[in-house]
Amino acid sequence: MSGTNGDAVELTPRRLLERLAREQKPRLMGAAACGVLAGICTMGLLLGVAWLAEQMLVQGQPPGMFVGLFAGLFVLVALRGLLQWGQEALGFEAALRLRQRLRHTLLEKLAALGPAWLTRQQSGALATQLVEHVDALEGYFARFHPQLRIVVILPLLIALVVGYLDYVVVIFLLLSAPLIPLFMALVGMGAERMNREQFGAVSRLSAHFVDRVRGMATLQLFGRTATARRDVWYATDEYRRLSMKTLRLAFLSSAVLEFFASVAIAVVAMYVGFGLLGYLDFGPAASLSLFSGLAVLLLAPEFFQPLRTLSQHYHDRAAALGAAESLAFILNERSARHEALALPESDRALFELDRISLAHGQGAPVLEGVTLSLERGDIVALTGASGSGKSSFLALLAGFMAPQAGELRRRPEAIAWLDQTPCLLQGSLAENLRLAAPEADDRALLAALDQAGLGELVAALPQGLETPLGERGVGLSGGQAQRLALARVYLSPAPLVLLDEPTSSLDAATEALVIKALKAWAEAGRTLVIATHHPQVMAIAGRQLCFNGGRVQEVSP
Repeated sequence: MSGTNGDAVELTPRRLLERLAREQKPRLMGAAACGVLAGICTMGLLLGVAWLAEQMLVQGQPPGMFVGLFAGLFVLVALRGLLQWGQEALGFEAALRLRQRLRHTLLEKLAALGPAWLTRQQSGALATQLVEHVDALEGYFARFHPQLRIVVILPLLIALVVGYLDYVVVIFLLLSAPLIPLFMALVGMGAERMNREQFGAVSRLSAHFVDRVRGMATLQLFGRTATARRDVWYATDEYRRLSMKTLRLAFLSSAVLEFFASVAIAVVAMYVGFGLLGYLDFGPAASLSLFSGLAVLLLAPEFFQPLRTLSQHYHDRAAALGAAESLAFILNERSARHEALALPESDRALFELDRISLAHGQGAPVLEGVTLSLERGDIVALTGASGSGKSSFLALLAGFMAPQAGELRRRPEAIAWLDQTPCLLQGSLAENLRLAAPEADDRALLAALDQAGLGELVAALPQGLETPLGERGVGLSGGQAQRLALARVYLSPAPLVLLDEPTSSLDAATEALVIKALKAWAEAGRTLVIATHHPQVMAIAGRQLCFNGGRVQEVSP
């Protein structure tokens, strides 16, 4: 699926749904075909019942003469049930596969956008989009999309049969039929807008709640828990209000369809009744029989049934368009990650930057006109005031950000990365460490923990490496979480290591252990680029780059 910044045409909600539908076209068309065939079985069943009624009630034929017909009707009932099951099975299987495909595409897109983009988003809102918004597409593909094809074919087939039996009745049906989609479209425009508002509200509610939970300690310290609870209540009430408005509109659309369908069926019933009683003598009314009259009366509701079903699922379409809008927004985002030009193998340089300028979004440039090169085996310290661009420079080297101007050339090598706020997942210590080296055994994990100064702590834990951690390292202090992230870097075989304040939150003894490990990496031939304010870390660097006012200047270490 495309729709990323590589496309010339922006991906709209409708275009996103169309592209998804094309990927499962055989299953969706199969679901629609099963629905049409089930409707044909229903037509045959009703015509058979009408003919039996005339033969037994008017002609006085005994039921025993129609054993074969009764058996045929039972076969039609069974076949209709099988076809309806096939319609449901194909529709839901297509919806399942499309949701899996879309989630995979969204995760790939988020990976392409990179950490620099993700840090500006609310994690609660993103989680809602990837779960609830994607799930909201199920009804559209499983029910509405096949029904939209059924409603084009099946009513026309029924109209042909009814027209053959009595052309006056088919005129009644065809005159009333256009009113139903007209009012559905009018109501649907409002439903689509309300669903967009509803999905926006649930995303805000998720983000709002997650932010308050994460900041609970701070809120308690400042005595703001009551205010936070009230804010969550207001956000919840807004979502409740929007949900009720959407439901009211959905019920209104169903009521509109039922009203026009009931009026049309009532007119047909009056026409058939008066015709059979002999009160009408125009057109085919005078020649109405019990078979033709009962047949058109039974088929009239079936003429509207596909439209009724479409109306029931019209809310699925509005919900899908509302959800697709937020998903298309993510897919249309311009990727911040940058594919640098490759350096030749003969070149000793690892990175070459030529007049690079860097900015966050449309903001002022963080770095301007940076020209330098980094070579294999370099130990580079990045220094400067907070906010001078050191972290952005590391993100550029990692490929998480794209330069606004200039040219970046690099050697395609694996990278180990340590951020200021390391990512620790809910799980055991071993699971977090094996993110860097999935095949590492327990001995390697313990050795990495020793290097990071956590060996004694882990040895004292009853569960050792299997000790569980909460989300974002809950269960560890800030310094311990930093050391665990460092141990993960020790396990990585990447020749290039980017570290952002690796000794922050560490005491002097642990800082000495980390510096010793950094020296060992350098002796092993790894390239280290370290953003730091600590003189002890700067002392081991062979090169020092000073960041100031968007400029980068190399100074003597």
